[in-house]
Amino acid sequence: MMDFPRLPLGSWAADVVDWLVANAHGLFDVLRTIFTGMYNLLYTLLGADYFWIVPGQLAVTGMSVIMVVIVLIALLARGWIFGVGTLVGLLFIASVAQWDNAMATLSLVIVATFWSLLIAIPLGIAAAKSNRVSAILRPVLDLLQTMPAFVYLVPALLLLRVGVAPGIVATILFSLAPGVRLTELGIRGVDSEVVEAGQAFGASPSRILRQIQLPLALPSIMAGVNQVIMLSLSMVVIAGMVGAGGLGGDVYASLGRLDTALGVEAGLSVVVIAIILDRLTGAFGKNMGVLAQIRGFIAKRRAAKQEVAA
Repeated sequence: MMDFPRLPLGSWAADVVDWLVANAHGLFDVLRTIFTGMYNLLYTLLGADYFWIVPGQLAVTGMSVIMVVIVLIALLARGWIFGVGTLVGLLFIASVAQWDNAMATLSLVIVATFWSLLIAIPLGIAAAKSNRVSAILRPVLDLLQTMPAFVYLVPALLLLRVGVAPGIVATILFSLAPGVRLTELGIRGVDSEVVEAGQAFGASPSRILRQIQLPLALPSIMAGVNQVIMLSLSMVVIAGMVGAGGLGGDVYASLGRLDTALGVEAGLSVVVIAIILDRLTGAFGKNMGVLAQIRGFIAKRRAAKQEVAA
């Protein structure tokens, strides 16, 4: 039986990565420094042992301060029921001794989400404006969504070395696609008559984008933000395998030691963070809670003042 000729695709990919390691290590050192620096800065804030109210005299625990801040955000976003639920969830994380790991995971998710959205939203806008850009991006996004996440780790480890940086890069690549797709979908879904009305009044394309298309597409864009965050959280275990630590590190350690107790505690802590972030981003996308009421009140006051002035 004649053997089918083998396509050396893997060898070509390995050659590309080897070339990057040999010739572009300076660039990846800069990226590693940026990602690690942002993560360390955020984790230093979220995971602080104490916050000094009066320097050298009066301090409160960092956990209590961060917990109060998160609960207040939840209260303003969705009301007192969600605020109480958020407090219960955070107290649960603290009660199973996973607070530091939860803040490390939250820091990784925030950094990865920031970079994912920084890339995804402009790409989504470009795809909405150009059918050619959309056609080019579509297969790339399909590849990113369907490629097993472990495949990202091999070149990421070679280029960025063990630590939080390769975990952040793998998370960005894995979570990028829904941000692009839903931004494009939201802008394309804006009523063409509204856009034409803006053009009729002489608005420039950039002004139409800022003041008409992006505000009207905000619910879809926020759905993309939600999906990016959820996919980032789904990567925490894989990121823990390359030294990112946090809750993913404990889940991975529990697999290696067959430690059911540790796995359940870390896993449920991930679930609590996921629920809180999911409900928060959902609230901002749907104009819910106290903040929405305040914005509505301000808008009514401005409209009333304009009527009086007229």
